[in-house]
Amino acid sequence: MAADEISTELLRGFSPLDGLKRDNLAALARKVQIRELSPDQLLFKEGDTEKCTIYVVSGVLELLEGSKIVAKIEGGTDKARNPVAPVYPRRLTAKARGRVKYISIDSDLLDVMLTWDQTGTYEVSELQGKSDQGTEDWMTTLLQAKAFHKIPPANIQAIFMRMQQINYQAGDVILKQGAEGDYFYVLIRGSALVTRETPLSKEGIKLAELNVGDTFGEEALISDAKRNATVTMDSDGAVMRLGKDDFNKLLNEPMLEWLSMAEAEEIISSGGQWLDVRLPSEFENQHLEGAINIPLYFIRLKISTLDKGTKYIVCCDTGRRSSAGAYILNERGFVAYVLKGGINAES
Repeated sequence: MAADEISTELLRGFSPLDGLKRDNLAALARKVQIRELSPDQLLFKEGDTEKCTIYVVSGVLELLEGSKIVAKIEGGTDKARNPVAPVYPRRLTAKARGRVKYISIDSDLLDVMLTWDQTGTYEVSELQGKSDQGTEDWMTTLLQAKAFHKIPPANIQAIFMRMQQINYQAGDVILKQGAEGDYFYVLIRGSALVTRETPLSKEGIKLAELNVGDTFGEEALISDAKRNATVTMDSDGAVMRLGKDDFNKLLNEPMLEWLSMAEAEEIISSGGQWLDVRLPSEFENQHLEGAINIPLYFIRLKISTLDKGTKYIVCCDTGRRSSAGAYILNERGFVAYVLKGGINAES
């Protein structure tokens, strides 16, 4: 399947995309591509459950019930303005009659964007100042995160409205290792470095680079512990920050799913993976059979070694650090659960 860039004018030809505000439509256009089907190639089968909103751009798509053609959708017609067979599981099979170009949008992302577009864009642009560059980019990045789809729309509205913008210069320290956790941050302009001081490196070892749309500061808020790293601006820039109480109520609680040991073991037996986020010394002393160990402060650095196709049960001794680890994974598109009470809890 080939993929081409898409224009806002093309998107505006589809419903309900034609109701999106200009900036949000432009942000969506950057996330979507035109794809192509070969003749007789199937787009989806009856019974498929993948939540994708699909529009035909050109060509003819046949909808079949069994082997019988029950409808045809031709690009550029009134019928093509609406999503193809939008009910899940799919009740029909879609097959290309000839070459067909189409676009596919994650349905949850589209639903969140439509909700946000109709509830919060105007107020947020007022709050932040309309001159900010890249504002819709970091917002769209957050809205596109799979974990954000678990958050009620009313919470999304409140999150953006309660965030404060803070400007920084290159070299400014946003948060310091060892300090109390008080805010959750989203980098909206510039870049930053995450470092951690160790007995062997007072200057700090580099853990991660942060760019527009990246979030940080959540670990200390969730685990109610001190900051485990320092974040320093690498260039002039700005962040949006959300207070601890608002973060826990609006973002953290809806995002985490806690499992009992029995529920967790059922997922493990079906191909899931224990992920222990304690220190290596704790892990070596005691751990669950088959567990892998990535200390909480290393998760951002090691996240590329994990498989998004695997379900992770994040664990520690009490559940505090593992809840922070699961939040970070969920936020970045992984499926992660928290072991309730930790590995030291009574069965």
